[in-house]
Amino acid sequence: MTAGKKIQRVLVANRGEIALRLIRTIKELGLEAVAIYENPDKEALFIRFSDDAIMIGDGPRKDYLSIEKMIWAARKSGADAIHPGYGFLAENPDFPSACAQAGITFIGPPSGVIHDLGNKIVARKIMKKAGIPIIPGTGNLSQDNEGIQAAIEFGEKYGYPLMLKASSGGGGRGIRRVEDAKDLLVQIPLARSEALHAFNDGNIYIEKCIEGPRHVEIQILADQHGKVIHLGSRDCSIQRRHQKLIEIAPADLPADVLTSMCETAILAARESGYISAGTVEFLVDPATNEFWFMEINTRLQVEHTVTEMLTGVDIVREQIMIAQGEHLEIPEVRFHLLGKAIQVRINAEDPRNDFMPEGGKRVEVYQSPGGPGIRLDGMAYQGYKIPTEYDSLLVKMTVRGYNWEQTVQRLKRALNDFLIVGPKTTIPFYLAICDEPDFRRGEFNTSYLETHSQVFDYPENKREIAKLSQLIAEIHAKKINPYAY
Repeated sequence: MTAGKKIQRVLVANRGEIALRLIRTIKELGLEAVAIYENPDKEALFIRFSDDAIMIGDGPRKDYLSIEKMIWAARKSGADAIHPGYGFLAENPDFPSACAQAGITFIGPPSGVIHDLGNKIVARKIMKKAGIPIIPGTGNLSQDNEGIQAAIEFGEKYGYPLMLKASSGGGGRGIRRVEDAKDLLVQIPLARSEALHAFNDGNIYIEKCIEGPRHVEIQILADQHGKVIHLGSRDCSIQRRHQKLIEIAPADLPADVLTSMCETAILAARESGYISAGTVEFLVDPATNEFWFMEINTRLQVEHTVTEMLTGVDIVREQIMIAQGEHLEIPEVRFHLLGKAIQVRINAEDPRNDFMPEGGKRVEVYQSPGGPGIRLDGMAYQGYKIPTEYDSLLVKMTVRGYNWEQTVQRLKRALNDFLIVGPKTTIPFYLAICDEPDFRRGEFNTSYLETHSQVFDYPENKREIAKLSQLIAEIHAKKINPYAY
């Protein structure tokens, strides 16, 4: 990070909806946005909105993860800054180091902070030293019988279930639940292999499993002058295999608990020397509201939109300002969140078939909802062919209302108005959740999907409007009504 350097041209080192989201703010600031893309993305929507675009390779995926390609593209395009968005590259401490060596401003935390907080063992030590509550756990388990014995002894002391975690993990990856001592011996080598494959690091550790917790996170911003603020909370409890599906702001917790969590998040950021936007994540016991530090995500979160909807703060804009060495100057009134916001991730997946991706299919009809309190962040359009090479996210939809009931009603209306013909999507799945009584009461935790399997029993039948829209699309495409004869 090069303090005080005025940014003129930003390379967006990502793809898909987050690339388009970054480009919009960059252009609002009067800066130039440079997109990069692999060959399978050559017709992607985000390229059309950039000021310049550079193909970095045939891919798939490997070029998007190449620091060398990003530095090359920045130099080739004349970009003086790089924004990594979110994902593996955003969490790689070597990326900001490479940017600094090349004289390019990295829009994100310093390399040392990403390194320390990316290692869960180091992060836990920082928080423990600061007096922040952490879940009981071990250090890295050695890769011999001594490590296995330490794991067995931990299980005997704290009881089962336990969580095996990759020390360099993040984003819900590298996590395994262990049910008993026999299962522990089976899972340890599998967890090491998974950690090695995903993070090129076979280090793992164990935490006590907090059963049925709520997953609550605090959005923070920190400038280069020591000022750290929070932008409130988000509840990300509704998950599938530790991957978030629905995000809600603010979390529904007593005011004193939220205040304590926000103060703890600011302390965690200060103790780790944090700079830029970040998210401090906690697990919360629903019965007692006791909370424990889980991790700090050193990047922009997928779910940052729910916070932006409530606060009016453009978090990406603040990241850019911070990277230029400017002071945080957000009015305190923005910290008092009014109403509720919900984000759902609309993917081209079949929820009833273990969320099988629908890659390779084309979006024949795309009609998006509108009206008060609706925000869409996506890359799909009519005629868009869903790539098989990348994730299946089509669009993030965020809705806002004055209270929980109105926000759920608005979400349901918007989902019903959202028409995507071609691939199966998660829209009917979310509609089923909107009608589920516990969700409507705001009662959910990280076990929600396991304990509410009925939300997968939604009807498969196409709506008549979908059939009609598909017919209209065929008429426009073929210049003839196939059913007119």
